[in-house]
Amino acid sequence: MMNQGLKWMVLLGFAGLMGWGMWGLPDRGDLDAPMNEKTTITGTPTPAAHYIEHAYKEAKTPNIVTVVLGDYRSIDTLGEVLVVFTAGLILILLLTNRRKISALDGGDS
Repeated sequence: MMNQGLKWMVLLGFAGLMGWGMWGLPDRGDLDAPMNEKTTITGTPTPAAHYIEHAYKEAKTPNIVTVVLGDYRSIDTLGEVLVVFTAGLILILLLTNRRKISALDGGDS
């Protein structure tokens, strides 16, 4: 019973931490939010402003999403694809291994 209470306390603590973290976020669609600014506090252009202004000139692709994911953040995107591929490969290997063990034991599943 103590273990169950501890789980609920950790869960409620985490939910409280998430709620507290969301409290400082700007409202949805707020045009004065920091991410909608064209320059940072130091006066340099934000990455979003640079992507929007220079996407077609630098990549000659009319779709800005393709330019950001394929050109500007290509290494990051490749890393994410490798992580998902590795997770899928491990899942396939685990499931295949489980079937072989079950067949050796004479199980039905």
